[in-house]
Amino acid sequence: MNHGKLLDIIKGGNIIIPLYIYKMFPKLNINYETFIFLMYLYGKGNKISFDIKHFSEELGIDDKTIMNYISSLESSKLIEIKVIKNDKNIMEEFIYLDPFYNKLSINIVNDEIENDNSDENSEIFDLLQKEVGLQLSFTEVEIVKLWNYDIEVIKEAIKEAVKNNVANIRYIDKVLYSWAKKGIKTKDDLDKNRKNYKSKDEKEDIFEYKWYEEDE
Repeated sequence: MNHGKLLDIIKGGNIIIPLYIYKMFPKLNINYETFIFLMYLYGKGNKISFDIKHFSEELGIDDKTIMNYISSLESSKLIEIKVIKNDKNIMEEFIYLDPFYNKLSINIVNDEIENDNSDENSEIFDLLQKEVGLQLSFTEVEIVKLWNYDIEVIKEAIKEAVKNNVANIRYIDKVLYSWAKKGIKTKDDLDKNRKNYKSKDEKEDIFEYKWYEEDE
């Protein structure tokens, strides 16, 4: 696709590129022309019939170039091609944009984390993502932002989750809630609570939430 053809397609209003997706372009590992083709597919929804001739006619681009775009998008894990049996028992090929949507979702979450003005929240997000390995959803990001606890207590709750092999936000949130009910607000409170349990020859762990028994 030459530059003039690219401009004609955009000016014609046939392809609309949302600003938040355009800003994501450098992270997609594709060239600009392939990105425009991706936006063309994006405008057609998630499940798109694999019809090279139709794409070629709509965009005025030769079949070989279209195939190059599709190959590049598939290699970059931005689309997925599936063969599905239709109502007439005939196998058809479809292009799915689920991989792109997943990448878009993660990018938006990461941008929200980076734009967070709280140094403490940034430290928590960094710990959850880099050290614990959690990829947070939109809902989980909002849960973390609502954690109105001492940061040292939050770190201890994360350690508790890792120790029990239940490193997820829901579990950590329940640990923090349980500690708050016990009046634990600081790391000193937590240490005192643990010492009291030791003195009674009870388990050192002060939280025994049976995550595996929780209703789905």
